[in-house]
Amino acid sequence: MRILSIQSSVAYGHAGNSAAVFPLQRLGHEVWPVLTVHFSNHTGYGAWRGPLLAPADVAEVIAGIEDRGVLGSADAVLSGYQGDPAMGAVILDAVDKVKAANPAAVYCCDPVMGDVGRGMFVRPGIPEYLRDVVVPHADIITPNHFELDFLAGRTTNSLAEVLDAVDTVRATGPRHVLVTSVLHGDVPEGSLEVVAVSDEGAWAVTTPLLPINPNGGGDITAALYLAHLSTTRSPATALERTIASVFAVLEATLAAGTREIQLIAAQDAIAEPPARFTARRVR
Repeated sequence: MRILSIQSSVAYGHAGNSAAVFPLQRLGHEVWPVLTVHFSNHTGYGAWRGPLLAPADVAEVIAGIEDRGVLGSADAVLSGYQGDPAMGAVILDAVDKVKAANPAAVYCCDPVMGDVGRGMFVRPGIPEYLRDVVVPHADIITPNHFELDFLAGRTTNSLAEVLDAVDTVRATGPRHVLVTSVLHGDVPEGSLEVVAVSDEGAWAVTTPLLPINPNGGGDITAALYLAHLSTTRSPATALERTIASVFAVLEATLAAGTREIQLIAAQDAIAEPPARFTARRVR
């Protein structure tokens, strides 16, 4: 695949494009990373240096790719954190240009806005912008459980309620939804679920709940799910492969005792996802 990935970048560690690009390349895909920020490190440290790029500058980079005559050959556009509606508009304009030239191209959006225990951590107005403008443009979205509840306008406490919430969001536009960090009354203690829903049905994978929550995990998950879904055309297989690789990365991170995800150390599990988790059909 050829993937236009419009995300943040860090020099030290892995977040945004610095988390998404290498796994995609390790799977053999061509990635065109467009940076929205270039920070010294991810913001989880509480301090960082480097520039926040202006939306007009990001648009110029995309225009330069278009000048090469290759923008329309992209198979997918991938985006993550969008800190400003103006940046979101630049991303959606790129999506429209890619799809105008290649109607088969897809847009995968990780609607980053918040999480359980932290609440919303983006600027006021961004969650509503993602819900009302960005998500309806997407073909694939990868919210966590907290973000799904916001997008659907409800609180979900059971698998059935999660699936109903996904249906509500899918009715706005995206056909494929991957919900991460799902916790409901039927999930065994010490575990969590990841749920994939498409026109073909719904599947869930249950994994142990590891005692870490490093930055960049969601960025890898969105990238890998886009890649595996596009190459296998099977939500169940994409779910199994994505979670197997991400879990291996998190295990390596936990073993290393670091706050940076161990992408390099676990790269073999990215290139060849172990047959570790089985997706069960839930609808």
